[in-house]
Amino acid sequence: MAAVPDLIPVTILTGFLGAGKTTLLNRILHEQHGHKIAVIENEFGEEGIDNELLVQEREERIVEMNNGCICCTVRGDLVRILGDLAERRRSRQIQFERVIIETTGLADPSPVAQTFFIDDSIAERFLLDGVLTVVDAVHGSQQLDANREAVEQVAFADRILLSKTDLTTPEQTAILRTRLAAINPRAPIREVHFGETPIADLLDIRGFNLNAVLEFSPDFLDDDDHLHDDAVGSFVFRSDRAFDVQRLEEFLGGLVQVYGQDMLRYKGVLFVKSSDRRLVFQGVHQMMGADYGKRWQPGEKPASKMVFIGRNLPRETFLQGLEHCLV
Repeated sequence: MAAVPDLIPVTILTGFLGAGKTTLLNRILHEQHGHKIAVIENEFGEEGIDNELLVQEREERIVEMNNGCICCTVRGDLVRILGDLAERRRSRQIQFERVIIETTGLADPSPVAQTFFIDDSIAERFLLDGVLTVVDAVHGSQQLDANREAVEQVAFADRILLSKTDLTTPEQTAILRTRLAAINPRAPIREVHFGETPIADLLDIRGFNLNAVLEFSPDFLDDDDHLHDDAVGSFVFRSDRAFDVQRLEEFLGGLVQVYGQDMLRYKGVLFVKSSDRRLVFQGVHQMMGADYGKRWQPGEKPASKMVFIGRNLPRETFLQGLEHCLV
């Protein structure tokens, strides 16, 4: 059956923690493609940070969904938010042509995709255009070994986007490509460098094929079971005092040496001494980096917020150590 022209296309952007989803999404929002896009952000943890990492100067509508994984505890919120967006679009309160849903790195995309088939109010207004999965070339094999969600994200992809290949050898990349193709032979695999990839490869691909998904998972439309690794948790550090950059670098370097394997994802927007710009900080396992972002605006109170996601991380050790890094 041909797609109804009035249906709003939706892209699910998934990938394990730290793969580069937000980088890719920023790339899409920066691109001069003429599309008006509504973005739904879901983060695992008590408070999100990605909304502050995304460009804000354009007309995109960004909605955050925290306090849970989009594929389980907040799935009802997804239906509500999509319904609200559609109604506000119909009444011309806001304008957008498509929706991008960026899931938490711990999400199984299957229940998210189910929403567009089993909820009539959503199916009547939205079209699932495709599932994009970003895979970290450096940590991808390890993540596939250790996390069922990482495998499911690859298996449900319509496009697989391989990030950070500049940090691996051609042989390592080839081995990972072979493994990804074995999990999902129908999805094209493309390398992306800091999210750079043609928009035509990402949007309006009409890639979501229900029949192909049912071959992989015959109970797709019925299966509602999804559990996370109980050892994975998150916590947030906040402060309106400035960081001493040298002390912070030394402390974070020590954390990475001791707990790096269990630090799945960590990121933040930081207020640092002697700078009028916010410091954007991100890391995956032992790989960590930071760069200065936009200036603090007049009347804006500078403050730091850092989010850590990992396995059995000693929360108090992290929080107390960060306190000692403040001016």
